[in-house]
Amino acid sequence: MRKLTLVSTALVGSLVLPLAAQAQDDAGQCGDVSIAQMGWAAAEVTTNVAKFMLEQGYGCDVSLVQSDTVPAMTSVAENGEPDVITNLWMNSAGDAYKKLKEGGSLVELTSVLEPGGVEGWWIPTALAEEHPELTTIEGVMENPELVGGRFNNCPDGWGCRVVSDNLVRALDLEGAGIEVFNHGSGETLATSMGAAVTDGEPWFGYYWGPTVPMGKYDMTQVKLGDYDESAFNNLQNPDTPDPQVSEFPAAPILTAVTAEFAEENPAVTEFFRNMKFETSTMSGLLAWQDENNASAEETAVHFITANSGEWQGWLNEDAQEKLSQLLQ
Repeated sequence: MRKLTLVSTALVGSLVLPLAAQAQDDAGQCGDVSIAQMGWAAAEVTTNVAKFMLEQGYGCDVSLVQSDTVPAMTSVAENGEPDVITNLWMNSAGDAYKKLKEGGSLVELTSVLEPGGVEGWWIPTALAEEHPELTTIEGVMENPELVGGRFNNCPDGWGCRVVSDNLVRALDLEGAGIEVFNHGSGETLATSMGAAVTDGEPWFGYYWGPTVPMGKYDMTQVKLGDYDESAFNNLQNPDTPDPQVSEFPAAPILTAVTAEFAEENPAVTEFFRNMKFETSTMSGLLAWQDENNASAEETAVHFITANSGEWQGWLNEDAQEKLSQLLQ
């Protein structure tokens, strides 16, 4: 963290402010940009990366507006702001987002995470490499002893608990000799994974990303089969009488801007259209943040300084030049 602190101070202190002022003078066309700041770690990292690049590359004056999915939708509908909403989970935004998009208030730009929010059943990669047959659910059920004879399930009250409970029934997991262990909290679920990977022990269970554990521990997804939209919809119903197996779909996580902002700020809109992270990359950033007890701002600086090849294509030529001068 000592090195990070020095780099952060250099970038966000004496070098950054003069360059930002110069960019404003040179460009003059960006002005104010408001971005909804969702309250989870991946969103905080995303918006701080965007803030840094827009201020230093495009000369914008960026404000991060603390919000959440539904309040952000309501604010756009009633006030036409914030200008940008990123990290929109479509399984939460739902009808409110569709209504704003279809009504022309919001312009959808991109999936900010690829392939999106991931869910599934996992085993440690070391175990998968030793026993490749365990990478399918059929292989797991034929060799329950190799995964420790246990499935680590979601805590009660989580949406994934309903889906996983129905999958357990559809597969007859317990009939195959696999005990279902229902965790009492997300913390114990994560701890069980971490302890198993660290000790080289088998582990089999549900998890999702982007998250700290998925960045910290090398995990391989167990293939449940093909994704079937109808079957998966039924899996989300706790009272479904005859659940059928379906893979978990990736959840779209989007960036959108107001129609007025898109029209008046084409260069910044194009930046947001280009800005996207691999889900695994974001999980790695969250793990780095956790290990270093870093802020979202420091994590953004870490990403920018260590991954120039990943983000240079997000910027136009002028912004690339400004950022290159700053990071020399």
